Amino acid sequence: MSKYDFLVEVAPQYLPDQSNPDEDLYVFAYTITITNTGEVTAQLISRTWNVNDANGHTEKVKGLGVVGQQPLLKPGQSFEYTSGTRLRTPTGTMHGSFFCVAEDGEKFDADVPMFVLDALSGDHGLGKSRTLH
Repeated sequence: MSKYDFLVEVAPQYLPDQSNPDEDLYVFAYTITITNTGEVTAQLISRTWNVNDANGHTEKVKGLGVVGQQPLLKPGQSFEYTSGTRLRTPTGTMHGSFFCVAEDGEKFDADVPMFVLDALSGDHGLGKSRTLH
């Protein structure tokens, strides 16, 4: 086990009721679960996302915290939140990282593995995690 480590799990979901395919608008929600798998209490400070659509368009999103919070996680603790994004294509991907600071001052990044946003699969990602490694 690493002294400084957050495990990030993702469950994406297509939201057909908020989307409008006729206008190339596809809305997705994603639920993120962050677990401190390290040995030291640490705080999530900021996030960086790369949102990619099927046309090769990439949007980089940076900001403080997640959903207005900067959770402080003791070893073994988890924090879950749901957020969303919009694409101009029915499929795309996201990946990124969280910048974290441990209580002893050590700084580290927690990677968010690439995951698929897919409006075409029919199951809408309900309760399924599709993380690419």
